Amino acid sequence: MLTLRKWIASVFVVGTTLAANAQTPEVGTTAPDFSLRDQQGKPRKLTDFRGKWLVLYFYPRDDTPGCTTEACSFRDGQALINALGAEVVGVSIDDSSSHKAFAEKHKLPFPLLADIDGSVAARYGALSDWKIMKFAKRQTFLIDPKGVVRKTYLNVDADTHAAQVLADLRGLIGK
Repeated sequence: MLTLRKWIASVFVVGTTLAANAQTPEVGTTAPDFSLRDQQGKPRKLTDFRGKWLVLYFYPRDDTPGCTTEACSFRDGQALINALGAEVVGVSIDDSSSHKAFAEKHKLPFPLLADIDGSVAARYGALSDWKIMKFAKRQTFLIDPKGVVRKTYLNVDADTHAAQVLADLRGLIGK
């Protein structure tokens, strides 16, 4: 009979293996396409952002402490990011209604995309799938106006991330 400890250990190994096998897009490659609904139910595709820089950030859950800190930091830096010709888009596996409540509560002015099945997070190597639970990893991708990945952030500190992205955008754009 499988003990609880062995079951937890096997779930951890399977989840870790699934997460480790996901491929993160390499810098210089075309960003994986997506089509997801935002907090208003509007379909959004990667091609909608062509001609602009895109800050595509994945986060675990709406209205949790780290995710709120990160989202509010992007909100507070949005004018500076937009001035560089960039847009911010958040993605998690929460549904559109959860995103809507989160965006309204914190006055988030950018799209939050509902990747309910985790397929887009998986294509970006940003999905942790433990079979009993899955969530998007806190990762960000800077995508240029032609749809090419120019920078990846795989170890994000929610407190400083938006400022780091802004600084890197300035460097990449040359402003």
